[in-house]
This record gives sequence, structure tokens and C-alpha cells, in this order.
Amino acid sequence: MGYTYEVGDIVKLKKKHPCGSFEWEILRVGADFRLKCTGCGHQIMTPRKMVEKNTKGLRKPE
Repeated sequence: MGYTYEVGDIVKLKKKHPCGSFEWEILRVGADFRLKCTGCGHQIMTPRKMVEKNTKGLRKPE
């Protein structure tokens, strides 16, 4: 599945965050992504490969 990742998109990952949310907002794209948990607001930097491998769905903002 070739997703096109853009800042502001909501990405649904396979594993859930300890707060219980599966969804993350994309704050930065590049070789690394900065993601913000939509449940608790926690931010992480993660390699692009990890995000591409673990994406279950992608929502564009309205």
C-alpha cells in the first residue's frame, strides 16, 4: 500500500500506545517522522521505515 504521508495526516499503527490510542498525528516528514499521539499528546521521533511498515490506515484532515 503506497501511502503518501503529509504533515497533519492521522496515521493508524498496528500496535497501540500505552495510553490505548492507535492513532498518531504526523508533525514532520523526512527520513525520520515526528509523531504525536492523539490520545495523550506524547511526541516521538521514529524512522520512516518503521512508520511505513506498521501503518494500518491513513486519514487526511478535513
